[in-house]
Amino acid sequence: MTQHAKRFLRQYGSLLITFAVFVLVYFVGSRLYPTMQKPQVFFNLFINDSSLLLVSIGMTLVILTGGIDLSVGGVIALVSTASAALLQGGVSPFLVIPMMIALGILLGTMMGWIIQDLKVQPFIATLMGLFFTRGMAYIISLTSLPIKDQVYKTIALTPIYLPFFHKTYIYVTTLVGPIMLLVAIYLSFFTRFGRTIYAIGSNEQSAMLMGLPVRRTKIMVYAFSGFCSALGGIVFSMSLLAGYGQFASGMELDSIAAVVIGGTALTGGIGNVLGTLFGVLIHGTIVSVLQFNGTLSSWWTRIGIGILTLLAIGVQSLFYIRKKN
Repeated sequence: MTQHAKRFLRQYGSLLITFAVFVLVYFVGSRLYPTMQKPQVFFNLFINDSSLLLVSIGMTLVILTGGIDLSVGGVIALVSTASAALLQGGVSPFLVIPMMIALGILLGTMMGWIIQDLKVQPFIATLMGLFFTRGMAYIISLTSLPIKDQVYKTIALTPIYLPFFHKTYIYVTTLVGPIMLLVAIYLSFFTRFGRTIYAIGSNEQSAMLMGLPVRRTKIMVYAFSGFCSALGGIVFSMSLLAGYGQFASGMELDSIAAVVIGGTALTGGIGNVLGTLFGVLIHGTIVSVLQFNGTLSSWWTRIGIGILTLLAIGVQSLFYIRKKN
């Protein structure tokens, strides 16, 4: 094997394995349940996991710096509940949406500042953020709040039919995740911000000695994660036309699993958001297989994701050992 091929495998090996696992899982599922071969079932993966994709994109950049963000599920719950309450109060949806985005960015920035300037471990700081956001959601309302706003209903219920696929559709909210994925790819690979993220994850002290803006970048990464979580909350509330403090319970763990399955190392500095996309699709495929089966408990999703996460960490360890040798 040439040096170029070895370098390519070291850099993209985890991504290729994740892609192969997704193809294998979907192929097996489509053979067991032929209905999964329909294009609509594939696009349903994007429809059903649009919020998970959004929070996982933000989570990827956070983990690339060597951090973690456990607040994403709570931010979704708070944004959905606050949105529903404001809409019921007669506030325009064109004002509610930017307000919720600003709220997510503010929460992310605060957690990034606490982590960077107060030297609090990311696990503790973002766990505090999770408790705070979910608690605030329950302060707004202890019960589910329905959303009857016409703009939200139009966005949520109007299908976009895809060319070249007969009677296959997505929704406006489905497009938000792929658009943010493209934005994150650009930020990661074509900007100084992205290069600094990888440098921090590889060795933060070296990044500081090189004169890179470590403090600013780490705070911005958590602000970006808050932004993605707020978008996820808006998409979630539009999809269900409701807001509730219990929404997205456990999504922070699902997003971390999707990121790790996608080839991003928890130690930071290794991985990319494209792998995270396939991690999310693997999660959605497992859920679809269980739905088509109809007899298995939904907890098998957790078991499957847990096994794949463990295998992904094992593969990353093998690549790391080979890289050191």
